[in-house]
Amino acid sequence: MLIYRLDSERIDEEAIKRAASALRQGKLVIFPTETVYGLAADPFDAGAAARVFAAKRRPLTEALPVQIGEKQDIRKVAASVPEPGWMLIERFFPGPLTLVLAKHANVPEIVTANGPKIGVRMPHHPVALELLWEYGCPIIATSANISGGVEPRTAADAVRQVGESVEIVLDAGPAPLGQPSTVVDVTEEPPKVLRRGALPVEKIEEVIGKVQQ
Repeated sequence: MLIYRLDSERIDEEAIKRAASALRQGKLVIFPTETVYGLAADPFDAGAAARVFAAKRRPLTEALPVQIGEKQDIRKVAASVPEPGWMLIERFFPGPLTLVLAKHANVPEIVTANGPKIGVRMPHHPVALELLWEYGCPIIATSANISGGVEPRTAADAVRQVGESVEIVLDAGPAPLGQPSTVVDVTEEPPKVLRRGALPVEKIEEVIGKVQQ
């Protein structure tokens, strides 16, 4: 396991390239976001997804979310985006909001626990975005902790829980928000809040009107 300690204002390009290379090889990477530290893998590699489940001791019945580096990349993992979804994307991407959408057929069934939906977010953290841009496609990005464990606000928190399973650790200091994203299922009408998080529900309702809670 290689640990790179990074300055968010001066990105270490070599560290980012090494992390992206590890992802291309089907390996796992710990990386920072504005919410909590994430565990990254290639979402189109079923074997890599299986390693994420194993590292987190996560039941195969619980889907894995993904992150994107560009708004248009949502089309690579989602089959369609309803109008309320686009409204929220324009207002809150990048940011601490995960949208649940209809899954694209290209995403392996293991990623979504054989379900028809997928959670998608665009992080608002320079290191996370640099990794996504260097990798060039979406990544699995679930919290880097044992299922049911403490959400990791630091790289050290993440390493203590899942470090033995990863190739690269990108340590950029504490996650600024320290709490997970808000999750909204926009396939339902009206959209439904599945998890309250860093983005207040009231802000969401200012954009798309009343939601189910």
